[in-house]
Amino acid sequence: MPSLKSIRRRITSVKSTQKITRAMKMVAAARLNRAQLRIKALRPYAVKTAEVLRSLAGRAGGDEEGAHELLAQRPVKRVLLLVLTSDRGLAGAFNSSIQRAAERKIAELKGEGFEVLIGALGRKGRDYLKRRGFESSHDWSGHGEPTAELAAEIARAVSRAFVEGDVDRVIVLFNEFKSAMTQKVTFLPLLPIETAAEPLPAANAPAGKNNSDYIYEPSQAALLDRLLPMYVEVSVFRAMLDSSASEHGARMTAMDSATNNAKKMIGALTLEYNRARQAAITKELMEIIGGAEAIKD
Repeated sequence: MPSLKSIRRRITSVKSTQKITRAMKMVAAARLNRAQLRIKALRPYAVKTAEVLRSLAGRAGGDEEGAHELLAQRPVKRVLLLVLTSDRGLAGAFNSSIQRAAERKIAELKGEGFEVLIGALGRKGRDYLKRRGFESSHDWSGHGEPTAELAAEIARAVSRAFVEGDVDRVIVLFNEFKSAMTQKVTFLPLLPIETAAEPLPAANAPAGKNNSDYIYEPSQAALLDRLLPMYVEVSVFRAMLDSSASEHGARMTAMDSATNNAKKMIGALTLEYNRARQAAITKELMEIIGGAEAIKD
């Protein structure tokens, strides 16, 4: 049986760990709340941007649409997989689920004969793939909380790689935020931009349906030149915000579980300590009684 001193030391150590995990849970909860507010603020903008883009590209006609460099459909030889993870651990299965999904996707793409390039946003994903022999051609790790400036930088880099022919397809892999306890691994095809996701309403659509038309100034082509890069930026930023909220939610859940486990461990150690202390006291009493009986004899 461990000594009383060693048990007391373990109880003190676990209590210190419990304080840390409780503090980390509170910090993650505060950051999660801010991240949720940012997602709610961005989502309507992102949805409306996609809606206007589909309308604009659909009405521009096939020739104009095909002419734009970000809409160019060409035979796929190289694929850029942009992997979004965190820079820190202690977030439950947040990083491991993305890491496994990335490894499976790389194997799938290579099995189809494509060359795969890796873009890493987050040290955990970058280091995991590097240990398995996949070097990152683009690395934006170590930037902390997502910002619109970083999203614009990433969007420009991947758009430039696509336009210059360095890659023929760009896919974003991230955890889509559902709730603090639920995150969904998501593959988002980013480039080339798909504009025919849903059919546009007919000119004689019944009343009550979305049948709006627009007058474009200066021209549809000029608006596409501005709107398409904006759409890429918004899509990247939305994925970053979802990933950040998922990270904070996963960390809050993991730290809550760790705090509860520490509480259970402290209870078990306290019980063990009381039993050991009782055994030690009983032993001392038996020795005293034995000594007293020896003196009588």
